[in-house]
Amino acid sequence: MAERGRAGAVGGGSVRGEAAAAERASTEPTFALLTDGTAIQVREIRPDDLDAVRDLHRGMSPDNLYLRFFGLGPRITEEESVRLCRTPGPAHAVLGAWLGAELVGVANYEPTGEPGVAEIALAVADEMHHRGVGTLLLEHLVSLARSRGIREFRADTLAQNVEMLRVFAAAGLAVRHDLAGGVVDVRMPLAADMRYLDAVAERERQADVASLGHLLCPASVAVVGAGRRPGSVGAAILRNLVAGGFPGAVYAVNPRAGERLAGVPCAPSVAALPEAPELAVLAVPPEAVVQVAEECGLRGVRALVVITSGGDGRALLATCRRYGMRLVGPNCLGVSDSAVRLDATFAALPVRPGAAGVVVQSGGVGIALRDHLSRLDVGVSSFASAGDKYDVSSNDLLLWWEADPATRLGVLHVESYGNPRKFARTARRVGRRVPLLTVVAGRSTAGRRAAASHTAAAATPTVTQEALFRQAGIIATHGLGELLDTAALLAHQPIPAGDRVAIVSNAGGAGVLAADACADTGLTAAALGAETVRELTRLLPRGAACAGPVDTTAAIDPERFTRCLDLVAADDGVDAVLALVVPTAVSDLASAVVAGGAAKPLAAIVLGQPESVRVRYGPDGRRVPSYAFPEDAVRALARARSRGRWLERPAGNEPRLPDVRENTVNRITRRLIEEVPEGGWLPIADTMELLEAYGLPLAEWRPVTRADDAVRAAAELGDHVALKADVPGIVHKSDAGAVRLDLRGAADVRRAYADLAARFGDRLRAVLVQRMAPGGVETLCGITQEPVFGPLVVFGLGGVATEVLGDRSARLTPLTDVDAADLVRSVRGAPLLFGHRGAPAVDAPALEDVLLRLARLADDHPDVAEIDLNPVIARPEGVVAVDARVRVVPGRRWDPYLRRLR
Repeated sequence: MAERGRAGAVGGGSVRGEAAAAERASTEPTFALLTDGTAIQVREIRPDDLDAVRDLHRGMSPDNLYLRFFGLGPRITEEESVRLCRTPGPAHAVLGAWLGAELVGVANYEPTGEPGVAEIALAVADEMHHRGVGTLLLEHLVSLARSRGIREFRADTLAQNVEMLRVFAAAGLAVRHDLAGGVVDVRMPLAADMRYLDAVAERERQADVASLGHLLCPASVAVVGAGRRPGSVGAAILRNLVAGGFPGAVYAVNPRAGERLAGVPCAPSVAALPEAPELAVLAVPPEAVVQVAEECGLRGVRALVVITSGGDGRALLATCRRYGMRLVGPNCLGVSDSAVRLDATFAALPVRPGAAGVVVQSGGVGIALRDHLSRLDVGVSSFASAGDKYDVSSNDLLLWWEADPATRLGVLHVESYGNPRKFARTARRVGRRVPLLTVVAGRSTAGRRAAASHTAAAATPTVTQEALFRQAGIIATHGLGELLDTAALLAHQPIPAGDRVAIVSNAGGAGVLAADACADTGLTAAALGAETVRELTRLLPRGAACAGPVDTTAAIDPERFTRCLDLVAADDGVDAVLALVVPTAVSDLASAVVAGGAAKPLAAIVLGQPESVRVRYGPDGRRVPSYAFPEDAVRALARARSRGRWLERPAGNEPRLPDVRENTVNRITRRLIEEVPEGGWLPIADTMELLEAYGLPLAEWRPVTRADDAVRAAAELGDHVALKADVPGIVHKSDAGAVRLDLRGAADVRRAYADLAARFGDRLRAVLVQRMAPGGVETLCGITQEPVFGPLVVFGLGGVATEVLGDRSARLTPLTDVDAADLVRSVRGAPLLFGHRGAPAVDAPALEDVLLRLARLADDHPDVAEIDLNPVIARPEGVVAVDARVRVVPGRRWDPYLRRLR
C-alpha cells in the first residue's frame, strides 16, 4: 500500500489554530486501535526518527516501493526519508504509526502552492497491510490539516495502486478522481460532514469491539493477588470465576500459595504461568500495580482489570499503552459477561444472565444494580465497573452493546465524561437499537463536590448533563430507584404508542392519585369510548365508575377484574393500562393484575406490596412490573413514552450555511488575543461585525465617536434609535447606565451622547447608535464553551428579568434543525411564542435559524468562548437581536470525533 506525493508552497490561505496551544494539541502523541483491536501510537515524526523511517522504507517490497515513489532506487528512498524527518512546521506535517518500538506506517502532507490545498502521501509496512494502518493515519492527518485551515487534500496515485485508491474511497470523504496517463489525480475536500463522521464511527466500532473481546470474552483469565484468606478480594474474584462456570482456563498468581489454589493452577508470578492469559485481574498492593502490569505486558496479556485503588495511575496507563493492553480501572469492582459465563468481580451474589448491559464508575452502585436487575428478572448481559476510568469507559461499552445481540437495555451510572461529544453521538446511534438509562448524578453542590472527589475529574453541570441525555435519547432519572422502576418496565413491556393511559382500580381514591400522577408527568388519563363504557357497565357491579379512570369497586372478583383489563386494553383510545389494586378481605386481586390487558403495555400497582417494584408473571408466562405506589408506575410509563417520542422524532440535519465568513471571525479573534493574550470581551463594533459574519440578525447599527456623527447616524437609521456606550470592562450595559433608549430627533441624540460622554469620560471608547426595534417577545440566545463538553447552545426568555425567571434550556453542538426546533419549544414560556391568548405566533423558524448559526459559529471557532444575545426580539415578521456581547479566549482546537484512546 503506497502513494506518492509532490512538494510546492502554500500561499495566501487562512490558517486557523495558529496559537501555540492549539498547535500542540493537534500534534500530541496519541494511541488508537487498528481494525483487529491492536493499539498503536500515532505521533508526529521528528528528526531523530530518521533511522526508523529508513528501516520502514528498506523493509518494503520492490512493488510497494515503486507504487510509493513511481520508481526504484536507494537514492529515492534516502531523499524521502530525510525529507520526512525535517523539523516540523505549520505548512507540512508527517505522522507516524508505531507498533511498540517499530514504525509501521507514515503519512504526510506537503504544500501545493494552491491556497488551502495540500498534497498527501502514505506508506505502510508490508506486513501491516489490511489492518487499517493507512486509514487511521489518513484520519489523523485530516484532523490535523483541518485544524490548520487546509480545505482539501490531493494525491497523484498510479492506476494500478488499487489498495491506496480503496483507502481513499472508503475514508468517507467526497473523493473525486481524474485519470490521465496512468496516474489518478485524487481530490478530497476535508469537510467533516455526517457521511465522514459515520464512516469514522463505524471503523471505531469494529476496532473497539475487537479490543474489548480480550476483556469481556477472554479465552483465559489469571487472578494476580489471589489470596488464600476467604475474605480477601483476590480470593472472592477467583471464587466467582470458578463458581460462575467460566469455561476457559483460570489461573491464580500467588508466590506463597503453592501449585493450586481454589482448585485451579497457581503460579508464583505472571512470568511463570504455563500460558499467557488473555485477561489478568490485578488485586495486588498499590505499590506493586505498575510492576505487575509490566510483567503482564511482557508475558503477552491483552487486557487488565485493576481492582486496586491508589498507586500511580499515569504510569499504569503508560504501561498498558506500551504493550497494547486495554485497561479497566483502577479502583473498580471488576467485569462480567454472561455470554462466556465470566464473573471477574468480587460481588457477593452471582449475577443472573439477561438483557441489561451495565457500566458504572462506583463499585457500590454496580453491586446494587447487578443484584436488583437479577431480582427483577432483567438480568445482566455484560458489566463493567470503570472505576477511575483511565482507559475503558462508557463510550467503549456503548459500542460493545451495539454489537451484542444479548443486550436489549443499557444502564449507565457515570459521574464524569472524557469525550462527551463522541459519547452523545454514539449514544444517539446505539439508542435506536436499545433503550439507554442513566442517573443524573451531581445535581447538588455537595453532589458535584463528592463526584469530583470520587472520580478525580470535573463534575458536569446539571443543565449540560440533561442537554447531553436529551439529545442522545438517554432516559435520565433522578435516582437508582427510578432507574430500576423504568428498567423493569422497558425490559418486560412494549413501549406505549401514545400518551393515553387507562386506569383500572378497585379503590377510587387510589385511581385519583394515579390520574394526578399522569397529569404531573405529561400523560393523559384516558377517557374510554362509548362501546367500552357500555361493556364495562354490564360487567361491573352497581356503583362502578366506567368512563375512566375505571373504579371497579372493592366488590369485584378476580375473573371480572381480568375481563375489565381486557376490555380497556382493546379500546382504540388507550395506549397503556395501569392495573391498580388494594388487597381486601373480599378478594385478593394481586394475581388478577397480570392476567388481562395483554393487548397494550401494562403496569401493575399493588398497594401494600413490600418491594417498591417487583415482577409478576401472568398465566401465559409474560412478565409485568408491579409497583408499590401509583406515582412510581406512572413515572416509569412516562419515561417509556418519552423513549417512544424520541424514536418517532426525525434525526434532523445540520445546516450548510454557505454564507458564513470564517475569515472575518478569525481576524477579529486573533486581533483581540494578540492585544490581550488571556482574552476578554470584544468591543461593541467588533462584536457586531463578528455576529454579522455568521448572518445573525442584528438591529441596524453605526459606531460613532462624536455627537455630530451620532446625529447623522440616527437620521440614517430613521430617527428612532438607542445609544450604547462602549466602555472597557462594562459587560451589563443597562446596570452600568450605559444605555439610552427610545431617542427621537437630533436633540435627544445630542443630549444622550453628552450624558454618556460625561458619565464615562476618557473610558468611553465609542458609542453605538442602533435602530430601535419594534416590540415583541424578548428571548435569549447564546453559546458557551464548556471545558469538557464543548459548545453549549442556550435558549430562554430574555430581557432584563432573564436571571430572575431562569427559564432556559440548552443543547450541545452539533445542532440539527430538529434540535433547534426542540430547543425553542422546551422552555416553560414557550406558549408566549406560539399564539398565547390569541396573540400572533412569532417567526419560530427565524429563531431556530439564530440558534443554528450560533451553534455553527461555536463549532468553527473555539476561541469564541461566550456569546450572549439578549434580548432577541421575536415577532411574526422575524427576529432581531438588539444587544449582544462576545467573549474571546485562546481555545484549544480538539477534534472530539478523532479515533483515539482516552
